[in-house]
Amino acid sequence: MLREPEEPSILRRDLFIAFFSLFNVFLWQYVMRLIIDSALRILYVTYTQSTLIWVTYYSAIIVSGIVGSIFSSKISRLNFLYFWIVLGAVSSSLPALFSSSFTVTHALLISILLGTSLGLGMPSCMAYFADCTDVENRGQMSGIIFLVTNLSAPLFVISFATLDLRVGSLILTAWRASGLVVFLLKPKESIVSDIKGKESFVSILHNKSFALYFVAWLMFNLIDGFERPVLDRIFGDFQYILIAPVIGSIFTLIAGVLCDRIGRKRVVLYGFITMGIAYAIIGIAPTALFSWYFFLTTESISWAIFYATFILVLWGDQSQSGNREKYYVVGNAPFFLSSIVRMLSVPYVMLIPEISAFSLASFFLFIAVLPLLYAPETLPERKIELRRLRKYVETAREVQQRYAEKVTKG
Repeated sequence: MLREPEEPSILRRDLFIAFFSLFNVFLWQYVMRLIIDSALRILYVTYTQSTLIWVTYYSAIIVSGIVGSIFSSKISRLNFLYFWIVLGAVSSSLPALFSSSFTVTHALLISILLGTSLGLGMPSCMAYFADCTDVENRGQMSGIIFLVTNLSAPLFVISFATLDLRVGSLILTAWRASGLVVFLLKPKESIVSDIKGKESFVSILHNKSFALYFVAWLMFNLIDGFERPVLDRIFGDFQYILIAPVIGSIFTLIAGVLCDRIGRKRVVLYGFITMGIAYAIIGIAPTALFSWYFFLTTESISWAIFYATFILVLWGDQSQSGNREKYYVVGNAPFFLSSIVRMLSVPYVMLIPEISAFSLASFFLFIAVLPLLYAPETLPERKIELRRLRKYVETAREVQQRYAEKVTKG
């Protein structure tokens, strides 16, 4: 039975709830990493212990995401999101509770709980966003979300860097709990509690369109995971936390708008081409200062494109309401897998000369583009043609008006 069209005011309200929920959790996970890093500095952990804790954290995100996508088919999405936010708030308070007698065991436990509290409901939150947006404006809304998040993140990072572990943890708890406030607007139950489908993870990977985009995304994240230790050694974490988000912020919006106008596939290809050029330039002139500034800028632009397209848009395009959670958890798993690869590969990657590392990255980025050449466009061609037709009609009207004005003056 088909649902009746929702009133515009209801759709806008639900879209605002989805928007704020994603903004809340994205900033939360930014600061969450700082809290974990602060705890590790207090403990003076060894490299092995630090790697174990971080790998555990990212693994918990992936595993809990899979579990959450399965449970979401059995529970009302609204109730599930309530539970998820409360779990995140409780988990965020744990560093403050243990700060007086903090041990490596406590840090490991907290990393598991924080990772679980992030991954468990993230697929449902993203699916809610996809359900609240139309395919022709999903890219634009994705770009706005990441624009606001990336501009806010440096301010949050700087603010929390001046706080001790206890105070930072309590403020983080309050911020995560504030995600419940927006639900006082009472989201439409028909949107957040659609009938769930029973599509399996195997059938998702058998989806040709999904598989082609997924393989390219997976290859890129593996390449980035191997290259990140070299880049961190050159630029440092400070520049990547503060500078890169500022440079790339505006391009998330541009990429999102372009996604809705010219299609997702072309925008994604632009991102891969930009990244390939960045690695090629730095490989050719690795000692030139211009190369490093050029790389930092173009890499930030590429990541802005990938954030706007892969994280929120592509997996929502290829799924239907009721099945989106599994698409999102599988599609975004490479993003967290990249961090695991980075942590585990540091001792080996650092032995590779920088020139060789960047040359290999350029080559494998070229290989990663190949699946995209065969991937279909996920934005319906009809939508693209309608936009082109509207633009043509508007241009024709402008020409007609100018001609009429000339005739009148003549």
